[in-house]
Amino acid sequence: MAKGKPSQAEPSACRLYLVTPPALVPAAFAPLLVEALDAGDVACVQLRLKDCSDDEIRRACDALRPIAQEREVAFILNDHPRLAREMGCDGVHVGQGDTPYRDARKIMGNDAIVGVTCHDSRHLAMVAAEDGADYVAFGAFFPTDTKLTEHHAAPELLNWWSELMEVPCVAIGGITAANCAPLVSAGADFLAVVNAVWGHPGGPGAGVKALNAAIAAAPSDWVIDTASDAATIAADDATSTPDGSDAG
Repeated sequence: MAKGKPSQAEPSACRLYLVTPPALVPAAFAPLLVEALDAGDVACVQLRLKDCSDDEIRRACDALRPIAQEREVAFILNDHPRLAREMGCDGVHVGQGDTPYRDARKIMGNDAIVGVTCHDSRHLAMVAAEDGADYVAFGAFFPTDTKLTEHHAAPELLNWWSELMEVPCVAIGGITAANCAPLVSAGADFLAVVNAVWGHPGGPGAGVKALNAAIAAAPSDWVIDTASDAATIAADDATSTPDGSDAG
């Protein structure tokens, strides 16, 4: 994943965006990351640690960042743009409740990757793209135990975005090898996954292989239900405030 439109194995290829578990022991997790990255194509690894001190995040970056970067896989830190820059990360991912995009960009500089969570909001995504975000993330597409799900996105959103914008989109939320095909067909540039890799019964390497096989097997065409899509757009307009947050 490079600055701007991320590099891809093929121009239209969908790639994996691995997100770490929210809690981990760096020394124990490092070999699992090696296994995952050596098992097949991965564009990016996001270190997403919650309820950790800055020093704990630094130690995790020190242990895991070289593993990714030695394999030419982008290493992204969730929020914490100052730490991301200090630790030599390739970029930072910010949510709507995290450091604002413009502040993160000032801290990271123009050459770093800065991605933005946009939930199920067209408005938030358009604002992020216009401000210069390197990618936007939509979701959740499926139920997930990784975090509390307050927003639910439909594949039509990915198709709408990919037809309209050049800024890449990431699909996130409960994605597995068994359910990812509609997201790939709809136009997702990246699939952000957690449990489908780290919780795979065969290990993270098997998880990566299964997901890449599912991506390759996904139908290349996407047929839009225009009535459903129009209803989705209308619902988005009706339930979003001007700043893109959910009304009510």
